[in-house]
Amino acid sequence: MEPPPGVRTDLEMLCALAGLLGHGRQFGFSGPGQVFEELRRASAGGPADYAGITYQKIDAVRGVFWPCPSEDHPGTPRLFTDRFFTSSGKARFHAVRHGPPAEAPDHEYPLYLTTGRLLAHYQSGTQTRRVPELLRMAEDAIAQMHPATARRYDLSDGMPVSLSTRRGTASFTLRVEPGIREDTVFVPFHWGGERSVNRLTHPALDPVSRMPEFKVCAVKVARAGETKGAGN
Repeated sequence: MEPPPGVRTDLEMLCALAGLLGHGRQFGFSGPGQVFEELRRASAGGPADYAGITYQKIDAVRGVFWPCPSEDHPGTPRLFTDRFFTSSGKARFHAVRHGPPAEAPDHEYPLYLTTGRLLAHYQSGTQTRRVPELLRMAEDAIAQMHPATARRYDLSDGMPVSLSTRRGTASFTLRVEPGIREDTVFVPFHWGGERSVNRLTHPALDPVSRMPEFKVCAVKVARAGETKGAGN
């Protein structure tokens, strides 16, 4: 699709930025076709080989799967039917031992906290909350809790609540959902400031991948404005 008048494409902006940084010679692309040709050359011989894929071939056969090392190659709809990308051709399996989370619920922080996404928003929401239709789908930072858990702590749907962990406190609107576990509170991570759930998450790292343990920690809940949370 042609962009509206005055709107530059991503490629135009990247090339202009490269020029300002003194690398315009390497970014002299006039269109996406030239970028794709460079991808074909750069990926040739690698595991994700695009060398045999052209725009014309994509149109002719309605899509081509990589790796496709030559223009007469049909593409590879299913990987690893014959061998894996290892010296032996066999897959490598690594046994790992399950470990508990770095922080489990206790008397002071009696619930699990987990974070995730909402359908309407992307990452920090700085783009999606500018779209009125998406904003209407999810206007506020919410904390999802099972009805039985809400009753246990005398909380009701739509009530402002505070969630606290050993790292900090953040404010949300309670949403009572029967589909969530009774011992768990779910909060999306698309908001910042006082509604940032990442202020509460645990910084422990996986010993191998070094991924942060953002998906589980211990939390307590209280009505907004109260300092004594559930579990105290």
